Amino acid sequence: MREAVKEAKKGWLGGEIPVGALLIGESAGILARDHNRCIERNDPTAHAEILVIRQAARLLENYRLNGMTMIVTIEPCPMCMGAIINARLDTLVFGAFDFKSGAAGSIYNLSDDVRLNHRLKVIPGVMEQECRGLMQEFFREKR
Repeated sequence: MREAVKEAKKGWLGGEIPVGALLIGESAGILARDHNRCIERNDPTAHAEILVIRQAARLLENYRLNGMTMIVTIEPCPMCMGAIINARLDTLVFGAFDFKSGAAGSIYNLSDDVRLNHRLKVIPGVMEQECRGLMQEFFREKR
């Protein structure tokens, strides 16, 4: 999670909402890392989670990322959870819940939706205070 926080801080320096994400392989270390780049790329889908999934899929030449773990500073939104589920990640680890648009247990819980054909393990609350504090400080500074 410390590496994801470093990525989030890079995004903040670029004026992005500070969310950082990593993708870790079964036997390898960090396969992909990134932060939000929506403003930089003029792309509403350039969330950190989407960017690391794209990086890893290109690297592995496979759209299925079985056995992978995503680590992200904030609970993913519905778009990102859809990508996580479609990529068939095994585990999602996140720092702080997002009570405005979270889709991994706060507002929505896509990972437990029995209508979907893939389940993943979700581990919330890792370095929660630091991850939440980063977001709060960013928005306090913006206002």
